[in-house]
Amino acid sequence: MTDAERHRLFEKEALVHLDALYRTAHRLTGHREEAEELVQETYLKAFRAFDRYEPGTNARAWLFRILRNTFLNRYQRSKREAGAVPLDDVEPVLGAEDPDLGLKAETYEAMLGRVLEDDVRDALMALPEAYRTVVVLADMEGLAYREIAEIVDIPIGTVMSRLFRGRRALRRDLVEAAKRHGIDPGLARQAT
Repeated sequence: MTDAERHRLFEKEALVHLDALYRTAHRLTGHREEAEELVQETYLKAFRAFDRYEPGTNARAWLFRILRNTFLNRYQRSKREAGAVPLDDVEPVLGAEDPDLGLKAETYEAMLGRVLEDDVRDALMALPEAYRTVVVLADMEGLAYREIAEIVDIPIGTVMSRLFRGRRALRRDLVEAAKRHGIDPGLARQAT
């Protein structure tokens, strides 16, 4: 394959996913500049490894996997520098049964529409990386469990577990944010 053919194929297969990768990178990092750098590094790695890519396969999943691995490498570096808490120390807390918040799914969706965007971003960024990645890929990018499992390189059951726990932690944080904004989840429940 000539360089020109390789460039055209890369544009056709990979560059069409730029917006989705940026959205995911922004949600993972929480900062525009970091997201741009992450996407740039992802595409650079993808282009360098493009000779190993099989045309016609799932380019989106391949790119998301590169994005995730690049993010994890950066995250691990920053964790070593900042002395962050290990996921194993946080997971039991997030996985523990929480008191019934008394919200129906419809009420939860209605409440989300009223909570400020900053609160949603803050709640998402407060999730441990393993949960945040799965929540972003499932709920914001609309990927199937199988695709997420491939990207994150974990079993589908683990994807489902992390998604459940991540959503529950988000719900808990967003209920608290709603209360801070004067939204009473109990009143919203009665309206449904």
